[in-house]
Amino acid sequence: MHGSLSFRVTQVLSGHGCFGKYLCRIDREPDARCHHCVHCGEDTAQHTLAECVAWEEQRRVLTNEVGSDLSLPAVVRRMVGSAESWDAVVSFCEDVMSQKETAEREREISTPFPGRRRRTGRRTRADNALFRPP
Repeated sequence: MHGSLSFRVTQVLSGHGCFGKYLCRIDREPDARCHHCVHCGEDTAQHTLAECVAWEEQRRVLTNEVGSDLSLPAVVRRMVGSAESWDAVVSFCEDVMSQKETAEREREISTPFPGRRRRTGRRTRADNALFRPP
């Protein structure tokens, strides 16, 4: 209503993104823990949005606009309710998720966990060649 959904906002709203729980489920991480704080259990979209201490400053700016209830239904209600709230959520998601993506790329490079390594385009094209019609 007030704007368009970006890739990073969609990640937060869907839970499919740079979150330990999701990455573990798709075998890109060995466990679901948060790499940005040391005292939490699993890294989820809700953890990132409302709990992770690494994003306290961004969360403070967000809660100043949308209020202290950072449950997903409450955030969505506030987003569609005003352009200012929409912009605050987009700003939070863009800032935090870009930092989480950068950290994930760095872990991919430095970790021995086989699932962490990205597939190369060459391997994907080779796999796709198997499914071409004769």
